[in-house]
Amino acid sequence: MRMSRLFFETLREVPAAADTPSHQLLLRAGLVHQVAAGIFEFLPLGLRAKRKIEAILRQEMERIDGQEVQMPVVHPAELWQRSGRWYAIGPDMARLKDRNDRDLCLGMTHEEPVTDLAASMVRSYRDLPFMVYQIQTKFRDEPRPRAGLIRVREFTMKDGYSFHRDFADLDAYYPRVYEAYYRMFRRCGLEVVAVASDTGMMGGTMAHEFMALSPIGEDTLLLCDACGYKANRQIALFRKPQLQADPPAALEEVHTPRCASIEDLAAFLSVSPEKIVKAVFMVGKLAVEGDDQQAQERLIVACLRGDMELNETKLANALKCRGLRPAHDSEIRAAGIEPGFGSPVGMKAGAAIVIADDLVPAMSNFVCGANKADYHLRNANYQREFAAAVVADIAAAAEGHACHACGQPLRSVRGIEVGNIFKLGTKYSAAMGAAYLDEKGASHPIVMGCYGAGSDRVLASVIEEHHDEAGIQWPVSVAPYELVLVSLVSPGKEEEKLVEDVYQKLAAAGVEVLYDDRNERAGVKFNDADLLGFPLRLTAGPKGLKTGTLELKIRRTGEVRPVPIDQVVEAARQALDEEWALLKGMLDQPFPPM
Repeated sequence: MRMSRLFFETLREVPAAADTPSHQLLLRAGLVHQVAAGIFEFLPLGLRAKRKIEAILRQEMERIDGQEVQMPVVHPAELWQRSGRWYAIGPDMARLKDRNDRDLCLGMTHEEPVTDLAASMVRSYRDLPFMVYQIQTKFRDEPRPRAGLIRVREFTMKDGYSFHRDFADLDAYYPRVYEAYYRMFRRCGLEVVAVASDTGMMGGTMAHEFMALSPIGEDTLLLCDACGYKANRQIALFRKPQLQADPPAALEEVHTPRCASIEDLAAFLSVSPEKIVKAVFMVGKLAVEGDDQQAQERLIVACLRGDMELNETKLANALKCRGLRPAHDSEIRAAGIEPGFGSPVGMKAGAAIVIADDLVPAMSNFVCGANKADYHLRNANYQREFAAAVVADIAAAAEGHACHACGQPLRSVRGIEVGNIFKLGTKYSAAMGAAYLDEKGASHPIVMGCYGAGSDRVLASVIEEHHDEAGIQWPVSVAPYELVLVSLVSPGKEEEKLVEDVYQKLAAAGVEVLYDDRNERAGVKFNDADLLGFPLRLTAGPKGLKTGTLELKIRRTGEVRPVPIDQVVEAARQALDEEWALLKGMLDQPFPPM
């Protein structure tokens, strides 16, 4: 490809709305064009990189016996109603009607269509196991798209689904996918960490997220360097310190003016935050008698120790609720609770669901809200003053907390989720009638697994990991072109034929070469080459051509090598082999255990 014919435009200034390196570089390098919030067009260079990522995804899925299919973007509501998720998912799902007033939705994921497909084709145990995958457009109406391709509304995902006769077969297949994902991301130049995660709206019995560590990541991960424990903060466990229980003392109401925080209250009463029970007020939708269609909002009073933070995912899982949001003061007062000084003590009976972190029942003589402005209770005790309807682990793990497995301090890092894998079990097959007959003719629901990875987000994550102040530094496996040939020869000069000959030789040898034949200044061409980030830059200047020499620059290291013009193909291949060797070195490293 000649750069003079390439449909692209580079920007010298950083776009004002782009707040992360990948977002800035995607726009500055002319890889994408933003159409609306969270919706992007891919331009030729960006699409080439994306297609290379998707080729790697395909190869790794086929390596574990995946077969490619293509399912529709538009789904009939009936599929999602049969699974129950039509009623459980809120405004993230884009719903519409056709001309016959039938309900439809844009696919945000494809568990329902693929389960329906399996139900129509699987008859007996002889049809199992199998795995199908697709690379397909998805739409989720994210309320706050951010960071370019990191969090968008329309995106491309590789989603795969495996079907098994029992959990033992799924358990045997799941590690193959786990290793395939490590290979997949390492081949793209991404080193990832696989962490245990919440199954979320997908459901199931086990899930892992593959995280590219990055300060711009939206997820907080808790890692133990001592024993290897890894988990998303949403579900991370930790050893909770216990306090010695004291004999119950007499309850005392204490005036506590200007105590707007746990720290203020602890200082005012000369107690540690560990001796305070705080209440966090949320509103969530809870199913009525197990029926998601009849879910109703309820006030939730979550009680936990003063030095702990509420983990909303753990809370939602413990109560099997959805749509959590902070409660309004009016909702809190309607339950007979005073905002800022609230607790379950004396609240209206049945006005809220009280849930306590599992540390709270073991506490004694603690401080809690008196449900009276500027007052707290001292020497409150669980059971005597209040009791919770549910007791569960609802506290968030944090840096420095003790690892639940070995007791050593946890380390907190940020990560970008680039892929996830789930053991779905029979959640969808049982609801949608996807069953098979065993050897004795008995019917069983198919056991399923689900495996997703977003090619757009992988692309952005690669740029986040591989860039410098000048621009992108593409890993050779996903670079739009392997080499950019920069001509500094004026148009019409005799040397131009020599540069053309170099271009033709490289292309004929199978090198992916972009020929910068534009009539631009050398500085513009060099800046664009660094910004676009191709692994190799080969420069043909008038002085070098007179002596039969070109200049080869390695983008990753900045190393410059003189190359005889008659050895240009061999030199380019050698440099590219060195870049491929780096990726091979990543692949040769052992995969961390699950």
